[in-house]
Amino acid sequence: MAMANINVRTDETVKVMCESLYENLGMNMSTAINIFLRQSLRVNGLPFEVKADVPNETTLAAFREGDEILADTSVKGYTNIKDLRAALEV
Repeated sequence: MAMANINVRTDETVKVMCESLYENLGMNMSTAINIFLRQSLRVNGLPFEVKADVPNETTLAAFREGDEILADTSVKGYTNIKDLRAALEV
């Protein structure tokens, strides 16, 4: 099988920590990256779940405010876009 090179840029600290981790697992960086690539092909995607970061305090405050608005019966709500647009045009 023909071999190809891949150049990857990463933070030096991450590189050193991963080299140590992989050494403890009995492999080098090249082997670990090849495992990742082959596993990606096997699952037809990333071989792990990708999630968004946990919301920051500003976003969490906005969520809480939205919940408060939903719970407040004095706040006018709309069930269709026509009524909402009409209210916004006033």
